[in-house]
Amino acid sequence: QCLLSGSWQSDTSSRMVVFTLEKDNRFSGFYLPGPAAGNSGLLTSPLEGSQQDTGLAPQPTFSFTVNWQLRGTARTTVFLGQCYVDTNGEETLHALWLLREAKDSPAEDWKATW
Repeated sequence: QCLLSGSWQSDTSSRMVVFTLEKDNRFSGFYLPGPAAGNSGLLTSPLEGSQQDTGLAPQPTFSFTVNWQLRGTARTTVFLGQCYVDTNGEETLHALWLLREAKDSPAEDWKATW
């Protein structure tokens, strides 16, 4: 059974810590990008999300949002993925993400989502 609670590290050395999963399958924690992020202004940022009930799916889907704590800009990233458990019982997260950066005008909207 896959639970998101705990500390996770990505292949780019970003780190996510998820506090206890609540009864309603919601969770919170923080996210800290690794050196590959290349922005020294990044700080540890809060995250909030939810996980599918493991009673319904032992390898659940999940989603979470990170509201970046940045100097000088506003960004939010959403992650959507699934937690897998291999035959050795090791948990792995696979996720996709979208990042949205605040822009000054609708004319700049086209370059706001990565």
